Amino acid sequence: MKTDHEKDPVTAWAEDVVAGRVIAGPHIRNTCQRHLTDLEDGRKRGLVWDAKAALDVIGFFPRKLRLNGGQFEGKPFHLHPSQQFRVGSLFGWKWKETGLRRFRRFYDEEGKGNGKSPMLAGIGLVGLVKDKEARAEVYAAASKKDQAMVLFNDAVAMRAQSPDLAKRIRTHGIDPVWALTYTGASGDRRVFRPISSDEGQSGPRPHMALCDEVHEHKNRNTIDMLERGFKFRTQPLLAMATNAGTDRNSICFEERTHAVNVAAGLTEDDTTFPFVCSLDEGDDWENDPACWGKPNPLLGVILKEDYLALQVAQAKSIPGKRNGIARLHFCEWTDAESAAFSREAWMACVGDVDIDALIEAGHPCYGGLDLSRVRDFTAFTLTWVLDAERDKQVLVSFTWFWTPKATLAKRAAKDHAPYETWEREGHIEAVDGDRISYRWVAEAVAKICARAHPVEIGCDQYGLENLQDHLTDIGADLPMTVHPQGFQKRVIEVDKSQPEGAQEVYLWMPDSINKLENAIYDKRIRVARNPMMNHCAASVTYAENRTGHRMFDKQKAFGRIDGMVSQAMSIGVATCRERKQEGSSFWEQTGAA
Repeated sequence: MKTDHEKDPVTAWAEDVVAGRVIAGPHIRNTCQRHLTDLEDGRKRGLVWDAKAALDVIGFFPRKLRLNGGQFEGKPFHLHPSQQFRVGSLFGWKWKETGLRRFRRFYDEEGKGNGKSPMLAGIGLVGLVKDKEARAEVYAAASKKDQAMVLFNDAVAMRAQSPDLAKRIRTHGIDPVWALTYTGASGDRRVFRPISSDEGQSGPRPHMALCDEVHEHKNRNTIDMLERGFKFRTQPLLAMATNAGTDRNSICFEERTHAVNVAAGLTEDDTTFPFVCSLDEGDDWENDPACWGKPNPLLGVILKEDYLALQVAQAKSIPGKRNGIARLHFCEWTDAESAAFSREAWMACVGDVDIDALIEAGHPCYGGLDLSRVRDFTAFTLTWVLDAERDKQVLVSFTWFWTPKATLAKRAAKDHAPYETWEREGHIEAVDGDRISYRWVAEAVAKICARAHPVEIGCDQYGLENLQDHLTDIGADLPMTVHPQGFQKRVIEVDKSQPEGAQEVYLWMPDSINKLENAIYDKRIRVARNPMMNHCAASVTYAENRTGHRMFDKQKAFGRIDGMVSQAMSIGVATCRERKQEGSSFWEQTGAA
């Protein structure tokens, strides 16, 4: 005999949440109560609960779909009880008069790593092959094409893993696949593909539109474009999934507010299904693991407690990471800007640096050059490696700052920083005129390198292109290398001697920043005393992409950050590969010293 959970897992989970047997946040409790209330009085509004239809779609996932990636590769897609509640609600609630589905809109906000993208991809495949919608169009949608491809690629992988679906669904395109098509029983052709507002396409007629990472949508364009096409469909569905964001004026926060109000009964909307994970007021996620399951419904299943504990530990020890962790893992809508480094952690690393002693000792050094515009600051950092043990390097850095003298006072007033005082004290060098020529910078860097003999110097592509001709003109052959800025990754080489997954040797600003940050908080770096450098460290804020990788955000920085950029590049160059030399520089190894 079937249990209640087997006969109606949707209602059973709702009852468990309301009874407190399953830990959930306030908005999920409201959504579950709404389900139970609608079971009692929904018929008065023309609603009917079809548990059989809900079970049929819930069963479709493990029958037809397979997960992909790592430990989940090829495994049947058994929905978690919270996912059964969501998927079952979408397909089980109907209008009594027509038998069509009740819900046209679905807003899902939960912590990162809880499987929202695969769930949406599975819903899209249901819409493609199981719904009886003639010439159905299913879209994985985002504001940018590469974002839309993430969810769509989950669907492509599911199709490839399923022997049944692989026979019935055709793929179009090779690496990447750009569309899936299916021929219905009546011979109609249905399509599932990615779409984005930056394509400039008009006129889609979605049967289902699956929007991932809605907090990254800059406006309503994508969602409005898709919903305009719903008028051609009998039971369309807009599914929006996201982490928490930072902008309370965004489309995401607008949709979230509506979902929360619908769940609480403050807004009447029988066509929206809200699933908004959050903490209760007063919950302390930094010190109380008992509340972690509220924003993370799949905690302990695919998202492990030890991983989340590591994120919490980083949030507590590294202030610059706290807001991102609070947002991504605990569904807190945070302010976008926060200082990346605490003053205490930074100042603990500041001290005297004797360049001559470092050179005499033969420690290898590596450079980072932030070649700014000719009317601004340029920063050049050298970092010496005293101990080269991987991920435990002991580092010492010194940074030089150069800027035009004619505009120094004006920029000091604009930036509210005592640049003129720092110039008089020798912490920055002001160059005559209202601009610094690239030739002047080439000569200054070459002079320092003739003394310190760095092994390698990282510089952005644009800066290096501007500098290289001037280095050649003055006869300086410096070991310059391109260190990409932003979220670009440059693979330098592939080291086959390393384990699989760790063979790429690359330069990547998020990785260089992480290594700088770790060195600071581990107190493995000494930074030469310089108030300009302290100013740069106090000004750093982070920009974060959808995968949680971070970059210095110059637009939202509290002040100049040039020195931190050059320092991060120098550390990235110094630590990107295993260094074989001990106590000797590039010049000594090649006989050029």
